[in-house]
Parts: sequence; structure tokens; C-alpha cells
Amino acid sequence: MTLQRYATTAGFAHGAMPAQPGAPARETSGPHAPVVRDLRERAGRSPRALCFAAGDVVVVSGLPGSGKSTLIRRAVTTARAIDSQDTRDRWARSVPRLFPYALYRPLVRAAHYWGLWRVLRSGESVVVHDCGTQSWVRGWLARDARRRGRVLHLVLLDVTPETAREGQRERGRGVSGYAFARHRRAVGRLLRATETGLLPAGCGSAVLLDREAAGRLARIEFTDGPPGGR
Repeated sequence: MTLQRYATTAGFAHGAMPAQPGAPARETSGPHAPVVRDLRERAGRSPRALCFAAGDVVVVSGLPGSGKSTLIRRAVTTARAIDSQDTRDRWARSVPRLFPYALYRPLVRAAHYWGLWRVLRSGESVVVHDCGTQSWVRGWLARDARRRGRVLHLVLLDVTPETAREGQRERGRGVSGYAFARHRRAVGRLLRATETGLLPAGCGSAVLLDREAAGRLARIEFTDGPPGGR
């Protein structure tokens, strides 16, 4: 079966992204401006695949429990996927259970960012799980992409706090009320800015997904040629 693809980056590295067939009406663009693709509330008509240029960096952001890790595991099959939870799980399997996570958390974070740095140096296409509160990470990724002549893109999951909390319960990994409030503020600011076309510095495009659009998305892929929409 042919997947409906949504081209996001063809010919975009040094200018505006060309209009795509079937593009949503809510779209921010300009001669040399980032582009925001709003795929929310499309009643089952959202694309099944997002296509990016080979070597670009995609950041998937949203509230804890919004489905970022699930989306990455399901949709990313032809690129490197970097999720800090994977690093944490590897350490948890090797560290004695008596050791609380807070004790070795700095080592987990260092290992995560070291692994991310190595992947970026390789020049591979990469999809990065973003918790939403670490804006400096998005800045680092944007600078690195620009240095390599590539582009950073944002995929932002927009779900209600109640849906995110339910997602945390389903995966058995909740966050404290204080931490969740921090995430809500940070992701809320990012979402409001993205809706008005004000993307993080160095970010070339953004795709907004609600729960339904994220659930329909089967592939996040990278291509060397123009990924025209179908």
C-alpha cells in the first residue's frame, strides 16, 4: 500500500519551503522564513508519513506521556533515534537496584548527550526525543545542523495535560507534580510560539500533531531526492 507522504524539506535548506499538494490551510511561510505545518483536527486526513531531507535533524517534543517515545519507536525505521529514556533503561539494568536514580542521573545525562554528539558527528539523519524543557539542546542541535549545511525541524505533539497524565500511567512512569508543571509551562510556551510561526532559533520548520494525527503517522523518513507529497 502506498503511504500518503507529506514533504517537509525539499529545496528548503537555503530558502522557503515550496508549497506541497494537500497542504493544510493554517500554514506560516515567507521568502526566507520557517514553515509551520498544522496537522491537527484534520478528521482522519492527516498524512501517514513525514519526509525530510537526508542528514537533517528532527526533534520530537511534547509533554511527558504525550506519546513521543511511542511515535519514535513506531515511525523511525531508517534513521538513528535518540531517546534519553533508552539510556536510562540501559543504566538501570546495570546499576544495583539499591541505588536511587537521583544518585546516578548525572551520569545518565552525560552518557545520553555523549551518544547524541557522536551521532551528530557522523552526519546521519537523526530523530531526537525532546522533553521540552531543555531549550539549550534545541539550540545546540540547530547550530550543529547549520554548521553541516543541514536543517533542524520540530515535530510537536499537542495533547491535553489529562491525556499526558493518562499516558504516564499507561507506561508506568509518572513525573512529579512539580516537574509536570515545569513541562506544561515550557511546552505551552513552545506551542504558542510555534502556532504564530516563531520557531526556536535555527529551526527551519515545524509540524504540529494532535493525538489522532500522531496515531496515523506511520513513518518519519529521510530522502536524498525531492520527497513530493502524495
